[in-house]
Amino acid sequence: MATTAQENLPPPLDSKAELPPLFDGTPRLYISYSCPFAQRAWITRNYKGLQDKIKLVPLNLRDRPTWYKEKVYPVNKVPALEHNGKVIGESLDLIKYVDSNFEGPSLLPDDPEKRKFADELFSHIDTFTNDVYTSFKGDPAKQAGPAFDYLEKALDKFDDGPFFLGQFSQVDIAYIPFVERFQIFLSEEFKYDITAGRPKLAAWIEELNKLDAYKSTKADPKELVEFYRSRFVAKQ
Repeated sequence: MATTAQENLPPPLDSKAELPPLFDGTPRLYISYSCPFAQRAWITRNYKGLQDKIKLVPLNLRDRPTWYKEKVYPVNKVPALEHNGKVIGESLDLIKYVDSNFEGPSLLPDDPEKRKFADELFSHIDTFTNDVYTSFKGDPAKQAGPAFDYLEKALDKFDDGPFFLGQFSQVDIAYIPFVERFQIFLSEEFKYDITAGRPKLAAWIEELNKLDAYKSTKADPKELVEFYRSRFVAKQ
């Protein structure tokens, strides 16, 4: 993994901010510092050592600039990447796009069996997140348990490293923004420890927290809990 000095993060742009230059040859990654989907693309950029190649453009999603939808990305969501005269969205697509189209260490192994398993894990991620979100309205220990058991079993498939495919990959990047948030909120709100009885999951989280590319993107725990409470608990 390429390493760089600690990055000075720019402040989020709000509705009063001016439109950055478009299609001037500088790749720009539009994100929100609090969005798990944007965090995927952000981690990918960092791990590949592209801090000087892909410029971060953070947005204030509660007061986002009108020019973002009108001139940058009509879908009006983050993340979005401006590159080679076009704008690309969808976080899972962006993980793969940045990995394939920019320099830096590869985030997908050549092993066909591992690539097949990666596809399986990518296809499962919506089920995983939906199951955990649904559990917030019931009994997370019972309802979310199987979702985390699935991850524990998946982490046991390859023995050449602590990550889903052995070595750090696109799959880890896809899952960790959500596992990060679920671990914090389930512990704080429901006193549920997602790593209890799941040593592989505990080791996976521990190893990820050693990676600067990920650590520098982590959400503020207090803000996260407040947001999840307002979204999931207050409406019960």
